[in-house]
Amino acid sequence: MTPDSDALTVGQAAALVGLSVRTLHHWDTVGLVRPSERTRAGYRVYVPDDIARIHRVLVYRELGLPLAEIGVLLDDPTVDSREHLRRQRAQLTDRISHLQTMVHAVDRMLAASRSGLALTPEEQVEIFGTDWRPEWVQEAEDRWGDTKQWTQYVERTGALTPDDWRQVAADTEALNAELAAAHRAGVVPGSDEANALAERHRESISRYFDCTHAMHACLARTFVSDPGYTDYYESLSPGLTRRLHDLIFANAAAHGVDPESATWG
Repeated sequence: MTPDSDALTVGQAAALVGLSVRTLHHWDTVGLVRPSERTRAGYRVYVPDDIARIHRVLVYRELGLPLAEIGVLLDDPTVDSREHLRRQRAQLTDRISHLQTMVHAVDRMLAASRSGLALTPEEQVEIFGTDWRPEWVQEAEDRWGDTKQWTQYVERTGALTPDDWRQVAADTEALNAELAAAHRAGVVPGSDEANALAERHRESISRYFDCTHAMHACLARTFVSDPGYTDYYESLSPGLTRRLHDLIFANAAAHGVDPESATWG
C-alpha cells in the first residue's frame, strides 16, 4: 500500500507528539496505537488518524486512566466520538479548575512562608483591627528579614490559622489593657508588679522569636524613637510609651543587662 503523503515514521511521530520511540513501540505491541500503513520498503508509518488516536490516548492518560481501559474506550463501536471529546473537554476543564485552585493555595503558602502571616490582608484587618496596616509585615521584613529572629518568626507563625491569630490578638489586647491600667495607676518601674508586666510583654514577643532581656531593651528604645510604635502605644494611653520603656529598662537591669548599651542578638 502506498502511504499517505502525511504519513510519519515512528521517529517523526514520536517527535511530533512529544513521546519516546520506545513508548510508541510499546503502544504498538499492546495494540493501543498501531501504524496503519507501510512504505514500499515495508516500514510501518503513522497516518493522520493514527496521530489523532495518539492524542486521544494522551488526553485519557492525563486524566489518570490506565492504558488497558483507554484501549477499550477507543475501540468501543458504541462510543460517539464527538460526545466522547465533549466529555474529555469537560473533564479537562474540571482538572484545570482544580489545578488553578491548587496554584492559589501554593501562592498563599509562599506568601505565608515569606511574611509569617497565613492570612489575607482582609483577615489581618478583621483580626487585628482597622488600625492594622498589612504593609507593616513587609516593613518588618525589610528591617529584620536577614536576622535569625525573622526566621524564627516565619517558622513559628506561618502555620497559624485565623483562629490562632484571633487568640493572639485577644491575648495582646488583654496585655495592652493591663499595661495601660498600670500606667494610669502609676505603677513604679522596678517594682514587682512592673517587672511582672515587663516579663509578660517580653514573653508575648517571645511567642514569635527568642527575645532576650537585651533585645527587649533594644525594642524599648525603638518604641520611643519610632513614630509608628509611639503612636501605637500612645493610642492605648497617653504617656504609655515612655512608661513601658521605663518598665522594660528596669526589668532588664534587674536581670543583669545594661539597657542603655544593650545590643541586638
